[in-house]
Formats: sequence, structure tokens, C-alpha cells
Amino acid sequence: MTADRKIAVVGAGLVGSGWALVFARAGYSVQAYDPSAEVRGRLTSWAEKSLHELESAGLVSESGDILSRISVLDTLADAVDGVFYVQESVYETVQAKTEVSLALDAVIGSDTIVGSSSSGIPASQFTSECSNRERFMIAHPVNPPHLVPVVEIVPAPWTLEPAVERVSDLMRDVGQVPVRLTREIDGFVLNRLQGVLLNEAWALYEEGIASLADIDATIAHGLGLRWSFMGPFETIDLNAPGGIEDYAARLRGLYAGMVRTPPPGPWADEVIRKAAQERRAILPADELAERRAWRDAVLGRLAAFKKSQHLTD
Repeated sequence: MTADRKIAVVGAGLVGSGWALVFARAGYSVQAYDPSAEVRGRLTSWAEKSLHELESAGLVSESGDILSRISVLDTLADAVDGVFYVQESVYETVQAKTEVSLALDAVIGSDTIVGSSSSGIPASQFTSECSNRERFMIAHPVNPPHLVPVVEIVPAPWTLEPAVERVSDLMRDVGQVPVRLTREIDGFVLNRLQGVLLNEAWALYEEGIASLADIDATIAHGLGLRWSFMGPFETIDLNAPGGIEDYAARLRGLYAGMVRTPPPGPWADEVIRKAAQERRAILPADELAERRAWRDAVLGRLAAFKKSQHLTD
């Protein structure tokens, strides 16, 4: 039975706690661990509240049973005891990832696979010294993973193909959408795409072309509506009478002319400060957590709608 198969979640912050719901919702027993006692202490209450919201949206039933499948452990060794898969979600620096990878390497079972929630650092940068490195890889979700299903599966040069297959199968089994990369690249696919958009958004803002609110509105009430259920290639395939070739023939010159030369550098400190002032005027810092909860509730309703329209298959 699925419930007899155990999964460890190591790192139980915003991303790791969402992963715990993903696996428990699918019937797996989850053993969660975080080095912070404070983070460990709030996982259960957060999960209970989140499950109530998912149940209200019609995305889960019997939330109490799901919650009962999540255990919070006080040591890393206890958390990985008897598990076949570890989802690592610690702070994203090479140092932190290296330390946790080596710690996991010393205590995981002989067949246990480890997937890292790294959003841009390739596994080769922090698993090279692991004796079981062939069973480590990237399994990068979108935050929050229990509401946004895509997961990037990225092998290191030494990751075994059967391990990649097992993780891809697991992600499909728990209702996620695995996106497999053939090899490592900084930022993977999702953040490379997001990075292009963010770099242009910062540049437009810095140049005074539009305000933060208007740039956000362009995505939220424009591009984002289509992108919530179809990707950029399907979007342009449907946006010209003759499909993608017709679209390219009409508009590739326009897009080529919009390329910035040279490309934008790192976002400027003064521009970031100005943007932060605008955002904090709209949303005070002490209301960020409440707004995240609102975001999650809206994502839940969107996920329920997509499910009702068979857009999650």
C-alpha cells in the first residue's frame, strides 16, 4: 500500500511544507525534518489550515487522514529511516546544499533517492563528494508545490537514468507534472523563462515606461490568463490563422528588434529600493503572510477550476 511507503521531507519551510502535503495527499507516509525547532513546531498547524482550504476548494477529502500521515521528526536520521525517497528543501546556497547532501549521503538507505528543490543551482555543484551521488538529482517545484504541480527533474552528469525514471514516475503518481531536462543548465527551464520576463520588467520599470502596478496588471490580466493553462508555443500557434509558422512569419522581426543590446545587467540597488518602497506602500511588510495565504486560496480555486475543465491531465 502507498501509505506503507515512506517519504522524507528535509527542510520544512515554505517549499518543504508544501511538499509534505503533496506526498501525504497522495497517500504516502511523510517524515518531515527541519534543523529549526521553530519551523518543525509550526508545520502541523500550517498543514491543518492548508488542508482545510484545499477541502473547501474540493481538492481533497478527509483532510484529517491526510494530516495523520505527516510526522515531524527531531533528527535527520529518524526522518530518513525506512524511506525510499527524500525531498530536500533547505536554504538555497551551495554551502547549505552541500552540507545537507553530505549529511543525507551518510544516513540514507542503499536504494534511497534524493531530489533537491534547488531552483537554479545544479546538483553537480553540491553532490560531487557524495558516495551515493548517482541517486541525487534536482526535483525543483514551483512554490507552493501543493498548488502548482510542475516539477523540473534535472540529473547531474552522474545521476543514473533509472533513478530519474523513478522520480518522474513518483511525481506523476502524486499528481505533479514532471518536466525532464536532458542535462544541467543554470536556472533550469522555469527560472530561465521567468528570468527573461523579470529582466525586461525591471528594465521597463527603471526606464519609467510603466509603473510596477501596470506591469503586474499586464501579466495578471493579460499574458497570465492564457499562460495559466497553455504554454508560449501553444499560445502563438493559436494566435495566427496559419498556426505557429504563420505567427513566426508575421512577428519574428518584431521580437528580434526588441532584444536589448547589451543585455541588462544585475538589477540596480537603487531601483530595487524604489520598487520595494512602492510595494510596501501597497502591501505593508506585516501583511505579507496574510497575502501569501490569499494567494494560496486563489490558487486552490484556480486548481479546482482547471481540474473541472480537465486541464490538469
